Amino acid sequence: MSIVKSAIIVVGIAFVVALGACASKPILNVNDAPISTGKNLQASQVRQAIVTAGAALGWKVVDVKPGLLEGTLHLRDHTAVVEIPYTTSKYSIIFKSGVNLNEKDGLIHKNYNGWVQNLEKGINAALASQ
Repeated sequence: MSIVKSAIIVVGIAFVVALGACASKPILNVNDAPISTGKNLQASQVRQAIVTAGAALGWKVVDVKPGLLEGTLHLRDHTAVVEIPYTTSKYSIIFKSGVNLNEKDGLIHKNYNGWVQNLEKGINAALASQ
């Protein structure tokens, strides 16, 4: 095989890998995640766990109304906004809007789901420490 053909193959493979790296994924929403700490938490404790976990991960979490928070994450040129409804027994993380996340037809930037999974893990850890 000639050097030119080898170079074309390498460039082609690199192009395909680069396209895959930009791929969109189905939007991950966390729906009604149970709060099972074995303790009877107050709504204020659930709220504080969510706010604390979000802040530790770079999310700005603000109150919308009782039982509903809004989280905003700015990373580089991306912004994700989620709604976080909660009760003393469950919470959800629902995609609301985004900037530079290529959200379309139920798909979103591949990194978004990781951000939501990290937030969910952080909330669960903060709830467990209550």
